[in-house]
Amino acid sequence: MRTLEDHPLRYALANELHARPFPPLEPPSRAAFVAIKRPEDAAARDREADLAHLCELLDRFGAQHPQPGATHWYGQIGNHHLKWESHTEFVTYTVFGRGTAETPFDSRTFDVFPQDWLSGAPGVRITSALIRVESQAGDAGIAEKLDRWFVPESLAVSRVVDDGAIVAGDFRIDPAGHMRFAVFARPGLGPRRLGRIAQRLSEIETYKSMSMLGFARVGELAPRMGAIDRQLTRLMGEMTGEDSRPDAVLGSLLKISSELETLAARTSFRFGATRAYETLVHERIRVLREERFEGRQTFNEFMVRRYDPAMRTVKAAERRLHGMAERAMRAAGLLRTQVDVERSAQNQALLASMDRRSDLQLRLQRTVEGLSVVAISYYAVNLCLYLLGPAEKALELSKTVLAAGVTPVVVLLVWLMIRRIHRKMH
Repeated sequence: MRTLEDHPLRYALANELHARPFPPLEPPSRAAFVAIKRPEDAAARDREADLAHLCELLDRFGAQHPQPGATHWYGQIGNHHLKWESHTEFVTYTVFGRGTAETPFDSRTFDVFPQDWLSGAPGVRITSALIRVESQAGDAGIAEKLDRWFVPESLAVSRVVDDGAIVAGDFRIDPAGHMRFAVFARPGLGPRRLGRIAQRLSEIETYKSMSMLGFARVGELAPRMGAIDRQLTRLMGEMTGEDSRPDAVLGSLLKISSELETLAARTSFRFGATRAYETLVHERIRVLREERFEGRQTFNEFMVRRYDPAMRTVKAAERRLHGMAERAMRAAGLLRTQVDVERSAQNQALLASMDRRSDLQLRLQRTVEGLSVVAISYYAVNLCLYLLGPAEKALELSKTVLAAGVTPVVVLLVWLMIRRIHRKMH
């Protein structure tokens, strides 16, 4: 009996949903996280170079390599567990270890990544973070720790997942070059649930950093966009001027339109990626189910006050860029219409001039035809007089009388002949 065949990708697609498990964590523990991105054209990077860099790290600990073309890997390296993921524009390395350092957020936690290995990365660091996980039954002492560890002015702290833990961070880079996050886990919080919280914190930081690249791009574009906007406004004013040259203005408008379309094409990926990363930041915060801790600002409030204005700036710049491109195209369309109307008027004047010339040519032709009749008749009459010379003596007619009788007949015949030729030509 023939069995139903599976789609070639059925198992791969089903397993993809389970291929990126959250790391289990038990307090006390610590994590070191780094995201690496190529400075330019990261989406089209050589992903084999990322895998080769990962394998170089695994070889130092004798760990098993991932499958060719893999986009994620999780396993043990020495006394730590490593979680590696390849994303559209960047790769992330997260190392988890048991216990916490005596000095909170000791930079030596990051030493699990060898310095020479980091320096050979196929890209640059977009962000890195240290995460400290402690067990905390109550709230006593947490506020004092937060005031010592973080900058109070920018500190965000919340109760998350139904008060299963308290998370905190100030989104500032410490002297060692890392962000800092603290997690105070309640007793009884499951290891995988705690691992999800730590993973969410690293994702919030990563996606926040990636989305801010769009804000930096806007800063680079702003001076040129301002110059183009002023030039576009000036050209639109020249369209209605008395001394305007529509052809020259149209050429300038088309040049501006081309530059705006080029800018839009070059920034479309970055602006689109920024929107996607912004959505991920807010989604990761939402799933934490925040509750306020001792009246302090939550992660969501921090983003609303400090992060969302930057994202609104990016969106405004994108709208402005597309709006300028549409203005330029509309102005060029109006100017093309004006040029077409002027050319139509010129064509009408040219046609009228051609009509007048045709009338003059027709009159001249008729004049020439009349003169031709006279000239041909003159020679024809003389020819007829020579032919009728013998009859002149026989009929005893004078040459003048004979010419008077012949001339009307010859003129009529010549006129009929020319008229017939004229009809055949037309």
